[in-house]
Amino acid sequence: MRKSSSSRRWLQRQCKDHFVKQAQNSHYRSRARFKLLDIQKRDKLIKPGMCVIDLGCTPGGWSELAIELVGEQGQVIAVDLCEMQAIDGVLFKQGDFRDPAFIAELIDMLQARHVDVVLSDMAPNFMGVRSVDQQRCIELSEQALYFASCLLTSDGAFLTKTFQGEGFEDLLHLLKKTFKKIVIRKPTASRAQSREVYLLARGRLDSG
Repeated sequence: MRKSSSSRRWLQRQCKDHFVKQAQNSHYRSRARFKLLDIQKRDKLIKPGMCVIDLGCTPGGWSELAIELVGEQGQVIAVDLCEMQAIDGVLFKQGDFRDPAFIAELIDMLQARHVDVVLSDMAPNFMGVRSVDQQRCIELSEQALYFASCLLTSDGAFLTKTFQGEGFEDLLHLLKKTFKKIVIRKPTASRAQSREVYLLARGRLDSG
């Protein structure tokens, strides 16, 4: 079966990508690791002993780094609709983070432990219609934000991938209503031509 021109372009980018090669050479799960690592170096997001939830974790690049950063006293819970190959020290829970029943099960799994960081490197399956894909990306970030606001400790942090375009300013406004401090990050490993950015929110505001 012939590959589409967009698929061929993607394969060509992958073959030339420095971060893809570095991930392969170091036996990391994905190049996405370097995006989180860039943010970690700049913002000191994850610290030893923390509890971290990684939404949309598969194939595990972020969870793999997070468990190294939290150490033996910390906890990383990886969540995805799809299966993920096991990572030593990481607890994996398969299911839909938007489902209230799933959230309740996750709270039981935490055993009263506070959640310090919620990570989301999720993106929907793109349909190729820019306006529709953009809307779905924003909605997914909003859903991850709701999840984070339910579970995060008051001084916790939320990091989400999103894309600049329609709805971006609305998402930013919503984050500002929910957290004390918001910064926009464009990691070195994010391709320059991509509209992809990461929003880092810290210090949950009292909804009351």
